Amino acid sequence: VQLQASGGGLVQPGGSLRLSCAASGSIFQINDQNWYRQTPGKQRELVATITSGGSTNYADSVKGRFTISRDNAKNTVYLQMNSLKPEDTAVYYCNIATVSRSYWGKGTQVTVSS
Repeated sequence: VQLQASGGGLVQPGGSLRLSCAASGSIFQINDQNWYRQTPGKQRELVATITSGGSTNYADSVKGRFTISRDNAKNTVYLQMNSLKPEDTAVYYCNIATVSRSYWGKGTQVTVSS
């Protein structure tokens, strides 16, 4: 199983980006699908979660600005990021947590700067 994240880049403050995370291979008994982010010298931070039942949760810092969604037919999870701020600058990682293990994709860099 591989997770491929894409969609990062450089955007001005107030702009938008949509990250995608495509899973190749079969993953069973998925609990949660998550997006994390990390900046140098800091711990990885949970940004957004979508559960197997479709419920969503967000870090307080991104509530109202970010939206997590998925397309099961495409085995893809998305993170729509609006009203981006410089403090959103980070490497973003997708994660799939099952009952037995956790899968991680390579990160995609998001830089918010004028």
